[in-house]
Formats: sequence, C-alpha cells, structure tokens
Amino acid sequence: MRELVMVAAITLVPVATAIAGPVAEPSAYRTENYRADVPDTLKGARVVDTPEVVRLWTAHAAVFIDVLPYNPRPPELPAGTVWKEKIRENIPGSVWLANVGYGVLNEEMEAFFRTNLERLTGGSHERVLLFYCQERCWMSWNAARRAVEWGYRQVLWYPHGSDGWIAAGQPTEKATPLQPEILRH
Repeated sequence: MRELVMVAAITLVPVATAIAGPVAEPSAYRTENYRADVPDTLKGARVVDTPEVVRLWTAHAAVFIDVLPYNPRPPELPAGTVWKEKIRENIPGSVWLANVGYGVLNEEMEAFFRTNLERLTGGSHERVLLFYCQERCWMSWNAARRAVEWGYRQVLWYPHGSDGWIAAGQPTEKATPLQPEILRH
C-alpha cells in the first residue's frame, strides 16, 4: 500500500504543476524562494530567448550582467578550515555583479549596483543591458526590474540564464564576481 501511495504522489506532481499555469508577474520584488518558476514577462523590459542572446553576444550588442549570488569565504573561519570556492561559469564577457538581485538591497549594495550600472553604460540610460542568472532564478528578474525603475530604457531579461546558454552548446568562461567592499572582508 505504501508503494502505491508513493507512486500516486509522484505521478500527481507533474499534473499539479501543469494545472498551476504560468506565473503571474508580481507588482513588487521577489524577496524569498529565489529559485522558483518565474513569469514570462517583466514590465518595462524585453524578455529574450537563447537564439537572440547568442545574436546579441556575437554582435557585442549588449552589456551582459550576471547577478548570481556569491558567498565569499567567511572571515571568521578558523585557520586551516577547508573552504571550497564555487566555480561560476558564465557567458564570456559578462560582468558578474554578485548579490544585486535580492528583493531588498541595503544602502551599500544599492550604491554598488547603481555605480556599476553607471560605469558599464558610460552614464547612458540608452545602453542595452542584458540581465541573467540561472534558469528559474528571480535574482535576474529583480535586478532587471530595478534597472528599469532607475530609468534604463534598453533592459533585456534572459530568464533561461547560464543554464539555457550552456544547454545551447555555447561557450562559457570562469567568472570572478565584482563585490562591494562589505563582502570582501
């Protein structure tokens, strides 16, 4: 009987997901459960698919911004503690602005994000910005939305992120995150 119940539960999971339908675009930033299904839209931005991202990358027609979170080695770890740095492979030429995709940014992180967008665009709000993270990652949605709210007019959001890029057989490179001073201690 236990096996039958487990089979029934496993069988119903895809059905329940299919019945739930598409994710509605929220009216506010996502502040929890960042690895979940994302909406198909982002008001004020244009959603792009992998073939378009490949075209933009090949033509050097956008500033690629990876917003995957990054956790540096905690400074309080005792000497000799093994810390294995996670390797991030992203779209070549991207700038990794770590941790700017959270729903709430403290003052330092917001300043870090704003300053780097200004630097990357040369102060032009017309420069094409392409935000991504991983598939099913609200971090890129939040970051792109924030850029739109700050007046950037050419914001692209790539919801498939590095997972979609890699699945399409595109090249990657090992990334090093840019971080505000508060994360480097």
